[in-house]
Parts: sequence; structure tokens; C-alpha cells
Amino acid sequence: MEWDEHRPELVGYCYRMLGSAFEAEDAVQETLVKAWRSRDRYDPVRGSARSWLFGIATNVCLDLLRGARRRARAMDLSPAAEPGAPLGQPVEVSAWVHPLPDHLLDPAELAVSRESVRLAFVAALQHLPPRQRAVLILRDVLTWSAAEVAALLDTSVAAVNSALQRARTTLPTITTAPAPVADVDEELLARYVDAFERFDVAALVALLHEDATMSMPPFTWWLSGRDSIRRVLAASGAPCDGSHLVRTGDANGLPAYGQYRDGEPFALVLLETGGGFITSVTTYLEPRLFPLFGLPMSSSAPLRT
Repeated sequence: MEWDEHRPELVGYCYRMLGSAFEAEDAVQETLVKAWRSRDRYDPVRGSARSWLFGIATNVCLDLLRGARRRARAMDLSPAAEPGAPLGQPVEVSAWVHPLPDHLLDPAELAVSRESVRLAFVAALQHLPPRQRAVLILRDVLTWSAAEVAALLDTSVAAVNSALQRARTTLPTITTAPAPVADVDEELLARYVDAFERFDVAALVALLHEDATMSMPPFTWWLSGRDSIRRVLAASGAPCDGSHLVRTGDANGLPAYGQYRDGEPFALVLLETGGGFITSVTTYLEPRLFPLFGLPMSSSAPLRT
């Protein structure tokens, strides 16, 4: 029985449920192992292999979410920092929504629902109780029918519709409607990389939207607004001296870069753009993310594809 064709879609589903690429991959692997072990109980008359696998994946995710801390972004955990405020202490890994490489996702799904893997949306999902989360993802993102979701969760259509309504009420500002995929502004990104590697503060700030944000997990410290970012960069000396950015595949629908300092892995950087400006810079100070994105552990080594 061939199930690997469903892996990308399962990864996207589990990632939205769990907020972690590592946990999503583990959940999908556990799903496929459980499916193999119980393959004799699969009845194609009762439903497709896809539905059966999603049912197993849902139970795996619900088990993992029992008692788990809600994952978030820096801006979900604290107000924006004032320029000059200390970074504070790092927060444990389990607190953060982590990025997911686009190459692990189903390309067809990503093309029509890229907004549904953006960090802000995945973080917003974490506010929902796990079963409501599953219902919202299945109905509004993956466009399953209420009857299909009811069969998967072993409940009634009325219960599914009620859970969906409660989930939508909890997240009134979040839209899951398919969004048009904007072309990546490669010229803007190239200018940002050049300014970053030269640590040209004036050039960097000129590329930022006036409402741009900057964050650095695992610290809850983050900045809001071009002026705050300018003041922090101007006062920081040259912390990026010796840094080099290497473009890797997109993450969460956004351009992603490996940041190396003196040839060593330092951070994974996600850039969000809009209207000809950089609107968000998220710098994950976690070199353990590099292998997940095919980034070498030395800037002199070749990029894995």
C-alpha cells in the first residue's frame, strides 16, 4: 500500500496543528508507522486511504497536544520593546512557533493557500482548543466537507459546524481564504542582503516599511516600527560584522536565509515583503534549523538541494 504520496499534505496539516516543523515530521512518521501496523484494518469501502491517514494523524496530534504549552511568536508573548531595552533571557524551544521549509509541503496546496502557513496564522491557530483547531484546518484550509470531518472525528455534522463557528469567532481577524501568490521581489531582497552584509544602517532602514517588525526567537524582545529598528541598529555598533546570508528554499511561504558569522551557522532569517518594502524580519537564533533547510553547517560547504 503506497502512502508516501500523502506525506506533504500530512506534514502541512500536522504543522498547522503543532506549530513545529520537527514535531510535524515526527507526527507524520508516527502516522505512517501506525498505518502500516494496522493496515489489515483499513477498509477502502468506508473511505479513502487519505481520509484514513488524516484520521490517524489527527489522533497523533491530539495526543501530542495534551498538556502542551501553546506555541507563539515574540509579538504574542510581550509588547514591543523600547529601543535600548535588554534582550532578557531566552525562552525554551517549546514556546515558539518554528518555521517549516516549503519543500516539505504539497506544492498544489501551497499555491492556493500560502497564507495558511504564514507564521502569524499558525501562531493564531495555537489559541484554539486542539479539536477546534483540527476542524478549522480541515474545513477552512483543506476544504473538507462537514460530513467528511464528522466521519474523521467520529462525531456529528452539527458538532463539526458548531466547533467551526466557535473557532471562527475566536479568530475573527484571521482569514483562511486562498490568497493570491505575490511575486517575490528579488531585487529588493538582493538590496537587503547587500546592506545587511555591509551593515549599512541607512540602506537597511530605507528598505523597511514604516510599520516593519523585527524579532529574534528565542528572545521575547521584538521591535515595532522603522524608527525603533533604526535606533537599535544605529546604537548596536556592528554586530553583523563578518556575517554572510545564504538563500535557501522558502519557509512558510517567505524567503529564507541562513546567516553565518565567521563561517559558522548563526541564525535562520525569514523576510516578509509588501508594497516594495521589507515588512518583517524574523531571526531564529537556532542553528539546529539549518539541516532541516538543507543549509550546511559551514558557509564554505555546498548548499544541499
